[in-house]
Amino acid sequence: MTDLAKIPVTVITGFLGSGKTTLIRHLMTHAEGRRLAVLVNEFGTVGVDGDILKSCAIEDCPAENIVELANGCICCTVADDFIPTIEALMALPTRPDHILIETSGLALPKPLLKAFDWPAIRSKITVDGVIALADAEAVAAGRFAADVAAVDAQRLADDSLDHETPLSEVFEDQIACADIILMSKADLAGPLGLAAARELIEAESPRKIPILEMTEGVIDPKVVLGLNAAAEDDLAARPSHHDGADDHEHDDFETVVVPMPEIEDVDTLVAAIEKLATEQHILRAKGYVAVAGKPMRLLVQAVGARVRHQFDRPWGATPRAGHLVVIAEHDHIDASAIRRVLGA
Repeated sequence: MTDLAKIPVTVITGFLGSGKTTLIRHLMTHAEGRRLAVLVNEFGTVGVDGDILKSCAIEDCPAENIVELANGCICCTVADDFIPTIEALMALPTRPDHILIETSGLALPKPLLKAFDWPAIRSKITVDGVIALADAEAVAAGRFAADVAAVDAQRLADDSLDHETPLSEVFEDQIACADIILMSKADLAGPLGLAAARELIEAESPRKIPILEMTEGVIDPKVVLGLNAAAEDDLAARPSHHDGADDHEHDDFETVVVPMPEIEDVDTLVAAIEKLATEQHILRAKGYVAVAGKPMRLLVQAVGARVRHQFDRPWGATPRAGHLVVIAEHDHIDASAIRRVLGA
């Protein structure tokens, strides 16, 4: 089987809340004749992004082509989850023309690329490209760009300190593995922020690749699909902090699923999530909540203290059972405090 016969796969990676699901929604509705399939990998046991995408299913990407894996990182569960899921997508009655994989915001992309060399699938699919999303506003603020010189100086001063956080390693690995980097939330960053973010990303990238601006997930599909990168054959050019390791752990992060009672006031919920970001250092909160007197589900998406919400669709026959998935670094998470603040 030649490379031309392989199904191209685009891996979409990026830090928590960088806009991966929003980008995929845009690609689904601008498929330009491609029949798409989507694999969503959530961190934690309860998924949200797959449900969001299924609500946007269209003829070129029907609901049965959208699969969610919410029981662990796909690059850590290759044999049990990733390979069977890819094989199931390729066995659909109408074979997809292109597969999109949305990784968990905590995933390291390089181990996933190595999975494409598995005998069961390597002759059938190829990595068309790795697209890394970076929140331009956050990067401009220097949240995930490590100052190596300063860290080394501090370590020399105190050997007990370790200032290389898990978050910066994840961010750097995603940048190093990418074929294209999309700076999301360009409208929030502004011209100066975009220039600062670009400079920081270029400093982290081991090779010169396109860095493009994006707002609300809008990008021309011709730019990100059809790259023909065959990334699985180009691993040496994509260095990782975890090169040489047999696997990687996600013990640095923890997920708390909080069943949510019906709420009376949306602003009170927003204030509670903002409080969690400040006092409990949560990284991400997302899910659905029932609001008294409202027939629609309230979709909540929070990155730190930035909270976005909208009524997305009626509950219908579905029980009005809301929940929020909260993610934080392991050392900072306090499940009981999170539930108490959310009123659960």
